[in-house]
Amino acid sequence: MSFSDFEYAGKRKQTRREYFLAEMEVVPWAGLKGLIEPFYPKAGGGRKPYCQITHMRQFARLTLSAPIPEDTMIMNFRHLLEKHRLAPA
Repeated sequence: MSFSDFEYAGKRKQTRREYFLAEMEVVPWAGLKGLIEPFYPKAGGGRKPYCQITHMRQFARLTLSAPIPEDTMIMNFRHLLEKHRLAPA
């Protein structure tokens, strides 16, 4: 856990968004990654990613020291799922 994660964990009240994201922990992330990886483009060439919303970063299991996807990358990811019909799986 990074210093910022530790500081954020000491927060008293959980927001509705944080509560919702905690409920989403049932998503089989490892299986999803394995399904998508053969179609996903290799890293590099894009804008430097950033994320300023701590609970969204924690939900995605991203640290401040790791690259964080920005909105264009998320949109491209959605299009990749649609193109290869991976969303139903």
